[in-house]
Amino acid sequence: MSTPAATDCPFCTLPLARIVHANQFVVVIRDAYPVSRGHTLVLPRRHVGSFFELEPPERDAVFELLDVARRDLDQSLHPDGYNIGINDGPAAGQTVPHLHVHLIPRYNGDQVDPRGGVRWIFPERADYWSARGGEPV
Repeated sequence: MSTPAATDCPFCTLPLARIVHANQFVVVIRDAYPVSRGHTLVLPRRHVGSFFELEPPERDAVFELLDVARRDLDQSLHPDGYNIGINDGPAAGQTVPHLHVHLIPRYNGDQVDPRGGVRWIFPERADYWSARGGEPV
């Protein structure tokens, strides 16, 4: 990883063997605690906590490697869909204070009813399509 880095940050001290893809600003790794087969992380080399702290070339590089990672997963694992997510800040559930984009392959049948996707972070508001759905905010 390139500097500046936080010595206590697990993403700033990655072993080279963990890196699946890389460019000047970004690396791609497999998630150490995957929620699905192929769960991948795209993260900047520079230690930044938030997506909104990225410089424009870094942001472009994140999207470039997100697409590379998706093509790789399409070819190797053939998922049926993807969730893409960023937990930006502790209130959003971010536990490692180094920006990372989750690319989570989804497979038909991995959930009984996957409708609502990322909306399920608030289960009481996720189901807007049925009579049991939550109230509008």
